[in-house]
Amino acid sequence: METLTFHHKTVTPAGGAKAQALVGVVASGNLEVLVERTLPPAECTVEIATTAHGFGDIWRAVVGDFVARYPAGGLRMSINDGGARPDTVALRLAQGVRLIEEDAL
Repeated sequence: METLTFHHKTVTPAGGAKAQALVGVVASGNLEVLVERTLPPAECTVEIATTAHGFGDIWRAVVGDFVARYPAGGLRMSINDGGARPDTVALRLAQGVRLIEEDAL
């Protein structure tokens, strides 16, 4: 198991009021993402646990692109990876932010 952690400064905090959101499922070719609103609004941390060793540069690029495109400020994202492709990673991260931005019912 390889563990990677990326810290980013952000411009825009995540909207909404939910404290946390969970998307995806750990299975072959997929991943789960837990999104928690625990950081200051100008920070975002992404922690990854993956069985696929040696892909740190790709993870860095995908996470960096995500943080640049989405309002991820204040969020801590924990990823359990089951061998997901970069497009699946980007999709799950976007789904997590979208879900945490929904107003509580």
